[in-house]
Amino acid sequence: MRVLLRVLAPLLGIALAALGVLVVLEVVAAWVQPGRARGLLVPWPDWRRTLETVTWAQPPVAGIAIGVAVAGLLLMLVGLLARRPEIPLTGPAPGITVTTSPRVLARFVGRRVRGTDDIAGASVTASRRRVTVTAQAWNDAGPELRDTVRARVDELLDDLPLRTKPRVIVTVQERRGPR
Repeated sequence: MRVLLRVLAPLLGIALAALGVLVVLEVVAAWVQPGRARGLLVPWPDWRRTLETVTWAQPPVAGIAIGVAVAGLLLMLVGLLARRPEIPLTGPAPGITVTTSPRVLARFVGRRVRGTDDIAGASVTASRRRVTVTAQAWNDAGPELRDTVRARVDELLDDLPLRTKPRVIVTVQERRGPR
């Protein structure tokens, strides 16, 4: 949802800015030429005559109103669901709420994993429920390296004041090292 919000926000901003520029141009044109019968870019008098004949009982008006209401509700829903992902921590006192971002947790875990001598590199993704570690091991690393990495990550997660401990998934890939 955050990606959708990041795409929609600039598009709606550009559309509103364009509408604002259009209104400013029309107002300036009306001030400069007060007797002009039509707008500069928009035929306002024609639109006004058309809108004076339209009532709320006509089918297109009700359909347009329902469409605009649904679009507004969808935008509001996207905005409400696009919350920032946070990982709750236990606070130092009962009334204090402490959170961290998944990126910070992934950095902690990544530093701990990369600190192992047998690891050439690692990529870590973290969320509230899961920490996924993909470690690249040198070619002489044994099969017990996966358990070693998992133990280091579990040790770190036990040291952190997390409210709920995420599930740890570790995969180890072999990487050719310098000869």
